[in-house]
Amino acid sequence: MNTVLPLIDDAGPPSGSPGPDLLPPGAREGLATTPFGLYVHVPFCATRCGYCDFNTYTSEELGPGANRGEYAGTAIAELQRAARTLGPELPTVSTVFVGGGTPTLLPAEDLAAVLAAVRELFPVADDVEVTTEANPETVSPASLDRLRAAGFTRVSLGMQSAAPHVLAALDRRHTPGRAVEAAHEARSAGFEHVNLDLIYGTPGETDADWAASLDAVLASPVDHVSAYALIVEEGTKLARRVKRGELPMPDDDVLADRYEQADATLRRAGFEWYEVSNWATSAAARCRHNELYWANANWWGIGPGAHSHVGGVRWWNVKHPAAYADRLARGESPAQDAEVLDDADRALEAVMLGLRLRAGLPLTALTAGGRVRAAAAVAGGLLEPGAHAAGRAVLTDRGRLLADAVVRDLTD
Repeated sequence: MNTVLPLIDDAGPPSGSPGPDLLPPGAREGLATTPFGLYVHVPFCATRCGYCDFNTYTSEELGPGANRGEYAGTAIAELQRAARTLGPELPTVSTVFVGGGTPTLLPAEDLAAVLAAVRELFPVADDVEVTTEANPETVSPASLDRLRAAGFTRVSLGMQSAAPHVLAALDRRHTPGRAVEAAHEARSAGFEHVNLDLIYGTPGETDADWAASLDAVLASPVDHVSAYALIVEEGTKLARRVKRGELPMPDDDVLADRYEQADATLRRAGFEWYEVSNWATSAAARCRHNELYWANANWWGIGPGAHSHVGGVRWWNVKHPAAYADRLARGESPAQDAEVLDDADRALEAVMLGLRLRAGLPLTALTAGGRVRAAAAVAGGLLEPGAHAAGRAVLTDRGRLLADAVVRDLTD
């Protein structure tokens, strides 16, 4: 069972406790050979979308001590701590992912400065993948040109829907055509890979709305598509509206139909699924940073609320940008808590993550009970019989619709 370490106070982690500033020797053993990525969280948004429960803040919510204009310098300060902690033999950075929030609310020059600091502090792979998320209304041809010149290779645009009333229900600010327009601008700027994010199952969305969204995506120059079922997260504006009866809960049968429609439409257009919610036109178009997560490799998360994992040690930063900036300004760790995963925890997570991938996972990764249930899942049409005979657990098309349930069944 994983060991949760004591709460890290303003003075940093307790003396002798494993964490970001004191990695145990075992965590360092695979640093040179395990894929390593950097995640940079930008917690700012112009407005809060009604369905979102991410660690993000509008200007009104930030309060004193959190300065968007100084954020790049604060993030660089944590990058410097990361390099000191992981040194002297630093791992090679294979991916950088700038997420949020809305990273492109920061000037392109600030994002370029963060990436320049990564290159100054760490060895970086020649074929490094550098992604930024972006809301369509926060980029322009000029800003995309600057990001591409700085070394960003991939952009992930939040489209969500092509239907105006669906965007309104989600509290999205961009117009229906802006995401596709931004995708064209990204290609013109020279981005190698462009992704559009979609959400399906929003109250009020019709079959025709979803078909139109998929058609709009396929009319754009993208090589990657992510599609997620709408989840009503507790504490969000959307959850409150559902609770008051203003909007209905997403219907599971409708969600399944939407997923099947997306998969069929994308496959006809040359996209293949490689993770339950992600499709790409080729292996090169896949998001390598997310693949690093799914492989349970190593990554350091920069920013308020960001999570990290190195060699079985996991930690997460304080959530509020002001508290995060204050700790770094005092030369202290921004980490709030940490835990050490034991072999059983890591094996369990390998199954939970690996089963969502097109390649699946070896049956030997399951417990004896899990292997028995895997055979039953084959009989139930949830796992592919051919792959099972070859020693792997791979989800069928039907199994993907019930992926979370299959994972629970094989890991309980």
